[in-house]
Amino acid sequence: MLDQSVKSLAQDKNFAALTTLLPGGQPMTHVMWVDADDEHLLINTEVGRQKYRNVTRDPRVTVTVIDVQNPYRYVEVRGRVVSTVTGQEARDHIDRLSQKYTGGPYDPSAIQTERVILRIAPDRQRSNG
Repeated sequence: MLDQSVKSLAQDKNFAALTTLLPGGQPMTHVMWVDADDEHLLINTEVGRQKYRNVTRDPRVTVTVIDVQNPYRYVEVRGRVVSTVTGQEARDHIDRLSQKYTGGPYDPSAIQTERVILRIAPDRQRSNG
């Protein structure tokens, strides 16, 4: 179950830093759009991206969501990608995220490979502010 502070920040128009592990063990971090349900943080990416290859090999991730109104307020979730969702559900999800962050639909020409939702279950949750 996600802490309410994590869920709230992830469902608002705040950005997240997603950290995965490269094959050699080095961390790789990307600023991402983020979402949440009651149990998982949700990250939408593509199956052709390095971050997806990283989590299929090693599902451990850290996600930090920063409050756009007060950057001293943030949440950190250390956890694992426990499942993925592809197909129309992932495609619809990126459109909802685009609506949240940009006010419009996601540009279909920006999609290079199949969209995928990463469902991240928390092992550790921490909030500041």
